[in-house]
Amino acid sequence: MRFCSLASGSSGNCQYIETDKVKLLVDAGLSGKKIQESLISIEVDPSTINGILVTHEHKDHIHGIGILSRRFNIPIYANEKTWISMESQIGEVKEENKITFNTDKTFEINDLNIHPFMISHDAIEPVGYSFYYKDIKISLVTDTGCVSEEVKENIKNSHLLLIESNHDVEMLKVGKYPWYLKRRILGEHGHLSNDDAGKLLAEVLCGKNECILLGHLSKENNFPELAYQTVANILTEKGINVTKDISLDLTYRDRPSKVYNF
Repeated sequence: MRFCSLASGSSGNCQYIETDKVKLLVDAGLSGKKIQESLISIEVDPSTINGILVTHEHKDHIHGIGILSRRFNIPIYANEKTWISMESQIGEVKEENKITFNTDKTFEINDLNIHPFMISHDAIEPVGYSFYYKDIKISLVTDTGCVSEEVKENIKNSHLLLIESNHDVEMLKVGKYPWYLKRRILGEHGHLSNDDAGKLLAEVLCGKNECILLGHLSKENNFPELAYQTVANILTEKGINVTKDISLDLTYRDRPSKVYNF
C-alpha cells in the first residue's frame, strides 16, 4: 500500500492511495494540470487512476475533479448530499462516473475497503475516510472543527493518519483575518488547531510506529515548525516519543510529501 499527499491546504487538497489493484485520489482541489504533474512526479500515470473520492464540496477539494474525470474517464465517489451540492461546480460528468455512497457504510473498490465517516465542517455532509487493505489501515481527517467519539473510534489503530493541524490559535486571533472568518475557523464547524491535533493524537495513538502527517496548515496563521513542535510537545507530555514511538511528519500546500509504503 502506498500513500502520498500531493497537496494539503486552503489552496488545494489532493491525496493519493494505491494498492495492488487500485489507484485512487481523495479530493482534487488543484487544477487538473497540477495534479497530473504531481502524479507524474511520484511515477504514477494519471490515466491509471481508478477513482476520485470527495470529502466535501468546497472548491479547494473539488476544483480539478470534473476536468480529471472527463480527461481520463475517472469515476467520482461522493455521498448524495455532496453530489447535489457540487454537481453544478464541476461541469459535465458521464452518468456512469457519478457514484454515490452512504456515509458510515463501508464500500469496496477492487481490493480496497473504504469507510467514510461524518466530520464537523461547514459543508453539506463532509466526511473523513479510513482505508483498509489486508492488515494495513490509513485514515484521513481534515476540515473539521471538532472531533466526536465516533471519529476517534474510526481513526484508532491506523498505520498512517493524516490529521488537520490548521492554525495556531494565538496567531489566528491577532492576525489580519476579519472577525467573522476567525470565528468560523475557531468554531465547531471550522478547522482543528495545532493544540487540537496534538490532544487528539494523544488520545488515539498507541505509540506503535504509527505514521502521522499533519495537514491543511494555514499559510497565514501557522508555520510548519510551529505545528510540528506544538504537536510533538503535547505527545511528549503524554509519554509518546515522537522519534522512537511514532513517525511525525508534515504535508505541504505546494508540493507532494514523500511517498509512504506499507
